[in-house]
Amino acid sequence: MGGVPKLTRADAVSAARNPLAFIAERWTPHPRTVQRAALAALVMAVVIVVTGGAVRLTGSGLGCPTWPTCTDDSLTTTRAMGFHGVIEFGNRMLTYVLCAAVGWAIIAARSEKPWRRGLTRLGWAQFWIVMGNAVLGGIVVLVGLNPYTVAAHFLLTTALMAVATVMWQRTREGDAEPRPLVGKAVQQLVWFLVVASVLLIAVGTVVTGAGPHAGDSAKVERIPLDWETVAKLHAVLAWIVVTLTFALWFVLKAVDAPKGPLDRTRELFVILLAQGVIGYVQYFTHLPEAMVAAHMLGSCAMWIGALRVLLSLRERPTPVADLPGPSTETALAKA
Repeated sequence: MGGVPKLTRADAVSAARNPLAFIAERWTPHPRTVQRAALAALVMAVVIVVTGGAVRLTGSGLGCPTWPTCTDDSLTTTRAMGFHGVIEFGNRMLTYVLCAAVGWAIIAARSEKPWRRGLTRLGWAQFWIVMGNAVLGGIVVLVGLNPYTVAAHFLLTTALMAVATVMWQRTREGDAEPRPLVGKAVQQLVWFLVVASVLLIAVGTVVTGAGPHAGDSAKVERIPLDWETVAKLHAVLAWIVVTLTFALWFVLKAVDAPKGPLDRTRELFVILLAQGVIGYVQYFTHLPEAMVAAHMLGSCAMWIGALRVLLSLRERPTPVADLPGPSTETALAKA
């Protein structure tokens, strides 16, 4: 077993000035490590959505009635606050786990050789979104679960998932100029699909803001709309997304598209069908908490699936080191 290298004063100063560069000089992660770090950040973004949904569905949104502390006198939850305090405070603590996952992705990306600056920037983009959303989450508590701030809180997490998905994809490809795998018409169809998915998610937040699950047993302000009417609009948008996905699959088959876009489109279609079943079951069974939670998880899967379809339309091959050709070998032989 080798000895542990001594840390000199110069090393300590270097680490304090730029810890990421200090680590990168001494560690080169395997490409799979970078991929797993990016995937961990994406998984934690989904987990924080599901646990945030659990806070709302259990009526624990004001389990910790203030922010950044849990109460005016305590940083953490107290026994008197009971189950709701534990749920709300536990969700807050998961934000630190999410920060750790994003931090790990940043460190791994920064330490990869050669350094891919764009990949590191995607990691930092996630970090700042998490920080902004943490502050917004505090505002949600301070304003008594105002439904508009709750919707913004979810939409910002949706943006986090988008950046995390892009980073995960970028860890598995090179930095060469993207080469399209399909024509312009197909690309435009996919962009329509992505835009429709964004509208579907946005209207879903309105359904939540107008619906019965306010997030706390106390009287909480709701969006002044008939939630059943908005839910029907949500269902129409869902059918539009399903139709676009189905049409995309046929178009890809017709143009003999590569396997990647076909596979991603098929996966999205299956996710949408499952999500549709869950959506209708929860509507006709009057929104039981378990079905709403499953629908939130399905929303994350749908959004990630739509982005993966978009990202599958191009490839960025990893550059291969130039090898000496016949002319080079001949010249060397003559020399």
